Amino acid sequence: MQTRELRINKRIQKLVASSTLAITARAKELQSQGADVVNFAGGEPDFDTPQEIKDAAVKAINDGFTKYTPSTGILELRKAISAKFKKDNQLNYTPEQIAVSCGAKHSLYCAIQVLVDEGDEVLIPAPYWVSYPEQVKLAGGTPKFIETSADTDFKLTAEQLQDHITPNTRMLILNSPSNPTGSVYHRAELEAIAKVCVQHQIFVISDEIYEKLLYDLDEYTSIAALGKDIYDLTITVNGVSKAYSMTGWRIGYAAGPKEVMDHIKNFQDHSTSNPTSISQKAALQALLGDEKIVRGMCQQFKERRDLMMKLVDEIPRFSYVRPQGAFYLFCDVGTLGNSMELAKRILDEAKVAIIPGDGFGAPGFVRLSFSTSSERIKEGIKRIADWINK
Repeated sequence: MQTRELRINKRIQKLVASSTLAITARAKELQSQGADVVNFAGGEPDFDTPQEIKDAAVKAINDGFTKYTPSTGILELRKAISAKFKKDNQLNYTPEQIAVSCGAKHSLYCAIQVLVDEGDEVLIPAPYWVSYPEQVKLAGGTPKFIETSADTDFKLTAEQLQDHITPNTRMLILNSPSNPTGSVYHRAELEAIAKVCVQHQIFVISDEIYEKLLYDLDEYTSIAALGKDIYDLTITVNGVSKAYSMTGWRIGYAAGPKEVMDHIKNFQDHSTSNPTSISQKAALQALLGDEKIVRGMCQQFKERRDLMMKLVDEIPRFSYVRPQGAFYLFCDVGTLGNSMELAKRILDEAKVAIIPGDGFGAPGFVRLSFSTSSERIKEGIKRIADWINK
C-alpha cells in the first residue's frame, strides 16, 4: 500500500523554534541530573501569586464558577480593565472595546490575525520579543526589522520609522518597557512616532505587559493616549502576568477601536472560546486589589537590577544599556564570540542559564533576567566572571 506523504502547513514550516525555551529545557535537564543551575533565563517573576488573588480563585471554584463565559471575558472583568485604563493610562475604552484573552501573547496573536493580511509588512524594532515575527508569519504577513542601537537605548526613532515605511506597511509593533532590553519610550519619543503613524495611517500594537515594572521614571505613557488620531489606530495590549506574578493563570487583554475588537471577538469565538473562568475571577481581584503588593515586587526588582548591574560592571567585555523597566539586563558580548555558543557553554560549563540574543534579532548579545534572589544573582555573576577569566 502506498504511504501518503505527510504535508505540513507552509506557514507552520516557516516558524523558528524559541531559543528561550530551548535554553530553559536544557537547564531543567541539567537540574534533573542534580546540577545546581543558576537561572538567569526566566521570563517570569519568581514571586508567588499574592494570596488574596489565589483566594479569589478558590472562591470561584467553591462557588461553582466553572462554566463557559463570554468569549471576550466576563463583563465585570472588562469593566475593571476599563477603569484601570482610565486611571493608569488616561485611556477611555468601554467594556465593548476590550477583549480578555488567554494571556497577552494570545491577545497579540488575535490582533495580528485580524489586522494583517497576505503581503502586508509589519515593522518590528530590533531587538524584539521572539514571538512577534513568528506571529506575523502565521498571519501571512512579512516582518520587517528596524535595527536600533545602544546610542538610542535600543529605541526606535521617528526618523527610522519614516525611512522604513513602504506602500505595503500595515502595522508597527511597539514594546515598552521592552523585552529584552528593558528600554522605556518617553512621551516625546512616542509623540514623534505617533505623528508618523497617523500620517501614513499605520496601525500600532502597543505591548505594555511590563508597564508596572518601572525603575527610574515617574510617569508611564501609552501611545494611544496621545490624541484621537493615534488612539483610533492603536491596539493596546496588557495583562496580569508580569505585574501580579500570574504567568500561569493566562489572562491578557487588548483594547482598541470597536470595529477591530468585534472581529477579535469573532476570532476568539471560533478559536479558544473564553479564557478560563476561574482565572478571570483571579484577575478581577488583582485589578481591584491593593497595588501595594505590586509596588513591593517592583522595588525588589529595582534592587536586584542595581545589584546585577554593579556586579556585571566588573566583568570584562560585558556592556549594557541601563534598563528602566521589565527585569532583564541585555548585555553586549560580541567580543567573546558567537552568543548562541557562548550561552550553551556558560550553561554546560558554569551552570548558569542565560538567553542568547539571536532569537531577539540581536546576535552578539545575551539576556540576563534578574527575576531571582539577590543571593542567586551574586552566585551566577560570580560563576560567569570566573568562567570568562579562565
